[in-house]
Amino acid sequence: MDPLLIKRTDKDVPLPSYAYPGDAGLDLTSTVDISIGPFERVLIPTGLHIAIPEGHAGLVLPRSGLASKQGLTLANAPGLIDSRYRGEVMIAAINLDPHAAVHVSRGSRIAQLVIIATPAMEVVEVEELDDTERGERGFGSSGVARGDG
Repeated sequence: MDPLLIKRTDKDVPLPSYAYPGDAGLDLTSTVDISIGPFERVLIPTGLHIAIPEGHAGLVLPRSGLASKQGLTLANAPGLIDSRYRGEVMIAAINLDPHAAVHVSRGSRIAQLVIIATPAMEVVEVEELDDTERGERGFGSSGVARGDG
C-alpha cells in the first residue's frame, strides 16, 4: 500500500480513513459546526493538506447516505484534487432539500476521497476516429437500445 502524506491543521479532527476493508473512499470530516439552508452552497473545511502522489489525483465524492437522507451533496461532484495541490481540502457542499436545513457537526463525515491513477496522455489530433458499436449515440442510448430506457 502506497502512503498518502497528510498534514492536519486541526489535530482534533481524525485522519481520513476507510470505513471497511476494501472500501474505495476515505472518509473526510468537517472541522466546523454549520447549518446549511435549503439550496445553500458552502465551503466546509477539513483541516487537511494532502500530498497526492504524482500520476494520481483525488476525487472528492458525496456520501450517499447524506445525499439520499438529507439532500446534502457536493456542488462540484466530483471535486478534483491534483497531485501538486497543497492547500487545504475544502468540501463544496450544497443542500438540495427544498425545505429543511442540514446541520453538519464538527468531526462528522461529510465526503469521501478516492485516489485514482491518472496516466499522462499525449494529445493527438486526427481527421477521423475509429467506429464503435455505440458510435455517437449519447445520453441514455444504452438503456434505450435494451428497451429499458
